[in-house]
Amino acid sequence: MPVVYIVLLNWNGWADTIACLQSLRTLHTPHRVVVVDNASRNDSVSRIKQAFPEIPVLQSGGNLGFSGGNNVGIRHALEAGADYVWLLNNDTLVFPDSLEELLKTADQCPGAGVIGSVLYYLEQPERVQAWGGGKIIMPLGIARHYLEAQPLGKTSYITGASMLIRREVLEQVGLLDDGFFMYWEDTDYSFRVRRAGWEIAVAPGSKILHKESASLGQYNPVTIGYRNRSALRFFRKHSRWGVLPALIGILARTLKARLGKVVS
Repeated sequence: MPVVYIVLLNWNGWADTIACLQSLRTLHTPHRVVVVDNASRNDSVSRIKQAFPEIPVLQSGGNLGFSGGNNVGIRHALEAGADYVWLLNNDTLVFPDSLEELLKTADQCPGAGVIGSVLYYLEQPERVQAWGGGKIIMPLGIARHYLEAQPLGKTSYITGASMLIRREVLEQVGLLDDGFFMYWEDTDYSFRVRRAGWEIAVAPGSKILHKESASLGQYNPVTIGYRNRSALRFFRKHSRWGVLPALIGILARTLKARLGKVVS
């Protein structure tokens, strides 16, 4: 069996993290887990250690954001000999075969460097939140999650809520870009992986329940600010039109937010 490290990033969310860790105990597939605490302001570290004393809890030393915090866990996993690193949001719950199905797809698609799961809403488990990832509408500067299966090669990005990455990809492409504090870092990584000649794929049998935006809440002005800044960075890196699509997307997000909705 390949060595799979599961990286959970925690920031003040010990209750979600403990619930996720409890669900990981049900996995059929052997795995190892590491929790990275991103300078929580509460007693997250002590609570997690008390509930799961066998699981290492790394302390980042500061709030490094999603990318920087996960990179701490990725480095630990690679140094420990991981063949795969599974980035998993702490506000998720897995099913017993969630990891097994990811590895099955990885075996079936050897050219896929990153494999995603099908995400369902935690509060509405019959409703698909994202079929692994989605597409980028470049001229409009926005992302759209797919809600049903797509042909291999059509998906533009895998959502970082559940992202299985091969060791070879991490060694070739590198880690997440820690210039993204929150949001768009998974899309950026997917684009970098595809540019390096790898495919991205979705494991249809790997199902995950996801709370979504548990850290700050998706209607929080801070959340919207992070989305917008990250969008500017993403389109500056990947769009032939520079930041213009990002500015269009920011306008769309602002209008949608005023209507009580947020565009990803």
